[in-house]
Amino acid sequence: MSAGQLFRAQLVELLVEPPVGGPRLPGPRKHFVIETVYLVAGIEGFQGGHRYSFAIPTKGQTINLRVGCEFSYDVSAPTPVTVQVRPRSDSIHQLVSETWSTAPSVPVDEYVDIYGNPVKRFVMPPGPLVLRYDAVCAVPDEADPDATAVPQRQIEELPGEVLHFTLPSRYCLSDELMGMAWELFGQTQPGGARVQAICDWVHDNIRFKYGTSNPLTTASDVLRDRIGVCRDLTHVAISFCRAMNIPARYVFGYLPDLYVPFNPDPMDFAAWMEVWLDDRWWTFDPRNNARRVGRVLIGRGRDALDVAMLTTFGPASFKSMTVWADRTKES
Repeated sequence: MSAGQLFRAQLVELLVEPPVGGPRLPGPRKHFVIETVYLVAGIEGFQGGHRYSFAIPTKGQTINLRVGCEFSYDVSAPTPVTVQVRPRSDSIHQLVSETWSTAPSVPVDEYVDIYGNPVKRFVMPPGPLVLRYDAVCAVPDEADPDATAVPQRQIEELPGEVLHFTLPSRYCLSDELMGMAWELFGQTQPGGARVQAICDWVHDNIRFKYGTSNPLTTASDVLRDRIGVCRDLTHVAISFCRAMNIPARYVFGYLPDLYVPFNPDPMDFAAWMEVWLDDRWWTFDPRNNARRVGRVLIGRGRDALDVAMLTTFGPASFKSMTVWADRTKES
């Protein structure tokens, strides 16, 4: 590995690590239910060129959520940065409005990466810098669909574009874990039942604890130590799925505490996975091991390396992060 590659990997730590145990500030989590709405996305407070998100029609009841985050940095020299905190426009949520700001104000560009994730890009000026994203989204008032009875397709029946997600990646070492996967789950029913068995095992055997991994931690490391954060549990489950020829991809986003017991921990980003069963992608969550309400999806990729919230290319020192995902006060 070259010095430049190592330097970038160290910088990525600030982007991958915060959503699984970085500095965070506590905030309220208020819950209100509203009636059905049909929405068109609105955008305000932007600089530079940006692509608009379009609403996806939702039938039945919806819930309005306020989601967003704030990052603080000390910058020693002009530093390019990419930021991935904006919800995707092709998921089940509807983007109602959003604002983006940096202090000091800087020109911002936006592009879509190879996985379809919206990414902002700008240059951090020297000195203290705060970037903030705030949005209102409408989400269906219903839990993730139940996929436990959905069948698994044979490799030769899979669409070519999903085969990529059966292969090992930076953190998901499915080739190394193939023997363990088949030993643990080879007798389970192929399909959604097998994926749920994987989630059950990961949830029961990997202890969740903030601050227990770093940007170099792989699924193999997590299995050795039997401890990790949400991204780590997700990496293990993805690795087992891929080892058993089930396409699986890493997902992260905002996840409010709707219809679950009170959680005293500060709000944070969440990681889960999507697996290809039958003819579509299905959501599974090895960290919470429950069908949840209110997921607002930000990014998809092979693993956490593809969907880092911020990637800095220079001397920028991370100071703090705050995340929110709550029902709106107006609803």
